[in-house]
Amino acid sequence: MRAEKQFLVAEVESHLKKSDYVILTNFTGVTVSDVAELRADLRQENAEFHVVKNSSLRVAAKAMGLPEIDESLNGPTAIVVGGENSAGVAKILKKFFESKQKLEVKVGVMEKKLVSAAELAAIADLPPFDALRAQFLSLLTSNAAAFVRVLDAKVKKEEPATS
Repeated sequence: MRAEKQFLVAEVESHLKKSDYVILTNFTGVTVSDVAELRADLRQENAEFHVVKNSSLRVAAKAMGLPEIDESLNGPTAIVVGGENSAGVAKILKKFFESKQKLEVKVGVMEKKLVSAAELAAIADLPPFDALRAQFLSLLTSNAAAFVRVLDAKVKKEEPATS
């Protein structure tokens, strides 16, 4: 492999190592100002948007043991990586697409598993993590409170009535 190509593959590998997910997008029709706006939005989640060569991405993905993404590597490709909140990144991409009607999501890889564009859209529709945590804790406490009321009623029923 030529030195230039090795450099490009190493650069893509360094991008892929920044997180446990990567989202592949088609950026046809996206202007430079659109990319600057998207990068600013992604910075809130510590994520990055990089235009990459398909051949370099293919080699880097295989070297890192990612699932087969060859079917998605047609046309111009950009990757979104970085940050720990993949759902927040998916929300930003979905919002960007809805407002600009640009930047089509091709496919994603999360924890070395292939994720379709539809699945990424479903992830984007989830409530924020703090809201999910609050809903879960509410569910736990409401069930625990109901259990305590049942036990309390049983104890009161078994106690002899004092007059």
